[in-house]
Amino acid sequence: MSNHIIYPGTFDPITNGHIDLVERASRLFDRVIVAIAASAKKTTLFTLAEREQLAHITLAKYSNVEICTYSGLSVELARSRGIMMVLRGLRAISDFEYELQMANINRTIEPKFDTLFLTPAEKYAYISASMIREIASFGGDVSAFVPLEVQEALKNKQRSN
Repeated sequence: MSNHIIYPGTFDPITNGHIDLVERASRLFDRVIVAIAASAKKTTLFTLAEREQLAHITLAKYSNVEICTYSGLSVELARSRGIMMVLRGLRAISDFEYELQMANINRTIEPKFDTLFLTPAEKYAYISASMIREIASFGGDVSAFVPLEVQEALKNKQRSN
């Protein structure tokens, strides 16, 4: 079994909280695959290609981190790559209820599949991509929540809308 983990999400946009989890996972695993979902159910601010590009830019310093895009079930993506471990972040108890449900469903689909829950550093525990998008939509300062490249991308997106 490989010492690899997959970290799926929409990353719309990638935040300092996401990066914190990737950094810590990169110390625990030989390979971390950040899997950016092309979610048909969510309306995203950034296109899949834009989200992928932002992830490449913001995670470039981690040599054992790979970025990919996918559609479909995360557990199926992981299985297709021979990975039986998924990383999920928990910010609050409300996250736990949803994530526990998802972990159990994934384990039903693939009994060998495990979920590793990490909590972000306290300073990132309240950050969510949806809050970042809302703050940015009103021209608010998001510099404490996202890297500079993401700040610029948010400003450019607001100018073009």
